[in-house]
Amino acid sequence: MANPQDSSVSLPSPSIWSIHADIAGRPVIWGFLTINSISGRKVSGTINFRGKPQPIEGYWNEGALQITFNSPYAFFTGNLTMFDDAPISTRHFLLSGRLVMKHPSPQAGQSGTWVASADVNTKLYPEAGKKLLAQSSKTLPPVGVFLTSDLRYRLPQQSSRI
Repeated sequence: MANPQDSSVSLPSPSIWSIHADIAGRPVIWGFLTINSISGRKVSGTINFRGKPQPIEGYWNEGALQITFNSPYAFFTGNLTMFDDAPISTRHFLLSGRLVMKHPSPQAGQSGTWVASADVNTKLYPEAGKKLLAQSSKTLPPVGVFLTSDLRYRLPQQSSRI
């Protein structure tokens, strides 16, 4: 993951997230979500499910730990949870929520769920997410966080086959 900026926004940016989506109960779709910047409340970046990054634009609500963004093919809403894994000095960020497919997608109108994960080394970036940690869930995340983390750390040629 890229170095998180130390700013008034606690969500790491720029950052690369592994993302998993289930659309209308159809087979799993894997990809990458890149948050290039968070300026004020505006979020910009890309999402890549099929090998070609598509632009995203949306909003981050730090007080509510909520994100919304549009891609050319879907609208995403989600919430942030975090947890620290002290033995390995890692802070895990987990975004999860709902999505609705839109035109020109052949699945327009169908909805589904998504989960994205990223992490930072708490020794290198101790402030990343720190002020949000108290607001976030204290429970362990769903297994999706571990599956998406695995995808992010694979070699690029292995990830492209998923």
